Amino acid sequence: MKKYYSQNYDLALKPKKEEFSDINSLDKLYDLFSKAWSEQTCAPRLRNLWNKNNITVGQCSITSLIIQDIYGGEVYGVPLEDGGFHCFNFIDGIIFDLTSSQFGDVKLNYTLKYKQNKDEQLLNEDKKARYILLKNQVLEVLFER
Repeated sequence: MKKYYSQNYDLALKPKKEEFSDINSLDKLYDLFSKAWSEQTCAPRLRNLWNKNNITVGQCSITSLIIQDIYGGEVYGVPLEDGGFHCFNFIDGIIFDLTSSQFGDVKLNYTLKYKQNKDEQLLNEDKKARYILLKNQVLEVLFER
């Protein structure tokens, strides 16, 4: 599977907490999440599209929120043609999107127009449950090393 992250593929990440200090590159971050994403963490409306060849589909909002927990920064979203919304991270002046590979070669128009609020996002009970599940799976993968 082709990986897409940002316009800056060499981005060095600086976690906010010492426990995450070894997750200092996008490749390490992607590898960690790729072991944690699952059909259960996928947005319900997209579960029929989720498979082992498209593991990032339906994972954007909860992934972006967890990345924000680890590195800080902001989460933004862009509207999609199908009426959905796609979330990505903006950290230290750099836009990056760990789940963009779900769109194949389609290039999204990343703007900083639609800032996402974590507390508002997690008012949705399903999204909150998927966020907790994915975060626990990420931590499990991280600390099983």
